Amino acid sequence: MENESHYKIPKNRIILIMAGLMVGLLVAAFDYSIMGTAMPNVINSLQGMEYYTWPFTAYMLTSTIAIILFGKLSDIYGRKHILILGIVTFVITSVMCGFSTSMFQLIVFRGLQGIGGGILVSLPFMVVGEIFSPRERARYMGILGSVFGVADVLGPIIGGVVTDTFGWRWVFFINVPVGIAAVCLIYYSLPNFKLPDVKKVIDYKGIITFTLTLSSLFLALTLAGDLNKYSLLEIAGICVFSGVMLILFISAEKRATEPILPLHLFKNPVYNVSSLESFIAAALMFCGIIYVPLFAQGVLGISATNSGLLMIPMLFSLTLTSVITGEIIARTGKYKKLVIAEFIITGIGVVLLSSMNVNTPYYLLLAYSTVLGIGSGMAYTIFNVAVQNAFTLRDIGIVTASIRFFRNVGTIVFVSLFGYIMNFTLASSAAATVSYTEALALSIQNIFLVAIVLAFVGLVVAFFLKENQLGKEDKEIPLGGQELDKESSNNSRYN
Repeated sequence: MENESHYKIPKNRIILIMAGLMVGLLVAAFDYSIMGTAMPNVINSLQGMEYYTWPFTAYMLTSTIAIILFGKLSDIYGRKHILILGIVTFVITSVMCGFSTSMFQLIVFRGLQGIGGGILVSLPFMVVGEIFSPRERARYMGILGSVFGVADVLGPIIGGVVTDTFGWRWVFFINVPVGIAAVCLIYYSLPNFKLPDVKKVIDYKGIITFTLTLSSLFLALTLAGDLNKYSLLEIAGICVFSGVMLILFISAEKRATEPILPLHLFKNPVYNVSSLESFIAAALMFCGIIYVPLFAQGVLGISATNSGLLMIPMLFSLTLTSVITGEIIARTGKYKKLVIAEFIITGIGVVLLSSMNVNTPYYLLLAYSTVLGIGSGMAYTIFNVAVQNAFTLRDIGIVTASIRFFRNVGTIVFVSLFGYIMNFTLASSAAATVSYTEALALSIQNIFLVAIVLAFVGLVVAFFLKENQLGKEDKEIPLGGQELDKESSNNSRYN
């Protein structure tokens, strides 16, 4: 077996580092699943049903932006400092969310909380890329990826118990002791990785244009969910503004000394394919996580509690395959066949789910969603490992962050699209003599039909993924005339 640490960190310290990273990641991962359980109680307490989705939207927007911004800042100021900043930010804003007295306050505080959340879902994967060799990092990536599965399984259960027992505010307050534990573990165990040759120059133009590009895009997608209230002209105008900001962002990045998203990354075919595949894989996973419970409750008439239990096999399989995929890559040093297998399995899962109707028994829904979970779990590990292996150590931080970024964007874009498909189908069915249950079943079926197309596109794109054999040591890959001196890197990255 290869050395446990690429940088010869003692084994007992590796255990502490991984524990700290997993606890920190768990804080943010729990947030998604727990909030879904608590939101009905939040609405009853604070009112504002018309703003039901805005706490989620605000959080997703700021966390997606933070992934890129703080990924780059961690190159300059060190992973440890930025990671601790992320945990502290998340904990403080969690307390602020818990003391909210109106929906407006909750939306603002959730937006601030998303900054910490974006740091927490990306930095741990960067650290693993820093301290382990290419093969070993696949194993530990799988372990980190499994945290999301654990959170998705336990989150709704914990959220329900905490909300029913102590009230919805404690869904936020519970983050405080967990966050403190994560800070302590990371502070005392993690070296402060940072790159020695990065200039401490902040790309302000890039930050502003990047933020405006994403903010306006997210706003357009959110407004598009209610075309009865907002006109197509208004939404189109916001999209045009987003496009203009994107052009200005690209122009700013070309001239920046330390760009927040270096454009040379897009010259690497492994990066381009992995980014697109991450975008698609996230959409496929979330169509199951969102619409399988809805089908169970709305079509089959299963209670909310039992629909949550119905999701456990899917989320358990997702967790298990994340770990197994990392282990396979660690042993073989190869990943392309796994990408192909991932989209085949995911494709089978959505094909099966698209066949459901009002007469589908619950055990088939359980089996079909489990197949989707097996495929989706593989994606947590593969693409991080592929892009980290395709770049020098200098770029590991930003390529890891940007893969997570594309996963988030895929989730946002396609969740909005799936919502539009559902609303359109329900509206069309209302004109016909179709019961609501049948209309809901048809709308969910249409969503999974679109997912079949996505899975097929993902499978085709997978064949274009170049496979670079993963070795026991990092290979310094020249890119755009830049190379990283490995000797100086090893000696100066710990501070």
